[in-house]
Amino acid sequence: MKSSATPMRRTAMSHGLTGMLSSSSFQRSAKQKKPIKARHKPLTKIRASARDQECTLRFPGVCNYRTDTTVLCHSNLLEDGKGYGIKAPDEKGAYGCCRCHDVLDGRAKRPVGMSYEVMIDLFYNGVARTNAILRRLGLMEAI
Repeated sequence: MKSSATPMRRTAMSHGLTGMLSSSSFQRSAKQKKPIKARHKPLTKIRASARDQECTLRFPGVCNYRTDTTVLCHSNLLEDGKGYGIKAPDEKGAYGCCRCHDVLDGRAKRPVGMSYEVMIDLFYNGVARTNAILRRLGLMEAI
């Protein structure tokens, strides 16, 4: 004969999952997480002075000569104070457009015919021109 009892249904309670399935527990765990803090240094006067300046790097075949993309490009050399997680001082930087900056930092390839040594020479010429501008603006002492 057939049994008149209905089969037992599986529920969250029979598996001990009641706390995991409630929506309030999801909300509590989301509130407990701390937001990621930004680790940006405050903008210095020298870095801010790069806004709307002409590119002083002027890499041939790379520079776009746009003043709206100009930033202070720091040196990537150890002898200039660069280290793991440490930027070189602002005095070792040059104003550069976004395209020249990408080539200098290695995010874009150097144009054919431009050696690393030529790029570094152009960078140091740009640093000298930038330092002259900074002295004229009163942001750097004359040496």
